[in-house]
Amino acid sequence: MGIFDFFKRINVPQIDVQEANKRLKADKSVIIVDVRQPSETRSGIVPGAKLMPLTEFGSRMNELPRDKPILTICQSSHRSPFAARKLAKAGYDVTNVSGGMVAWRKAGLPLKKR
Repeated sequence: MGIFDFFKRINVPQIDVQEANKRLKADKSVIIVDVRQPSETRSGIVPGAKLMPLTEFGSRMNELPRDKPILTICQSSHRSPFAARKLAKAGYDVTNVSGGMVAWRKAGLPLKKR
């Protein structure tokens, strides 16, 4: 690995919230990981989401199965791409949910209260 490999950005696939919801309904093996802080999740989470705050993500990502597709989501799509790239670098099958929970709520998709 050369010095410039460190700076390469891994491009992670992006999907919108409607497509994410379809995938979650169609394939029960898909895991959605919410990287928001606990205080942000009080307003609701995607049903079945695994909560893993970005601040803990590096030390906890080994809790995620490597043989299942993973979706990452945050509040507005600013933090979840970092988690998605970290997973992609580690060999996970990962897709980021564009627009985050802001778009999820706006689309009227299902929420689970915490």
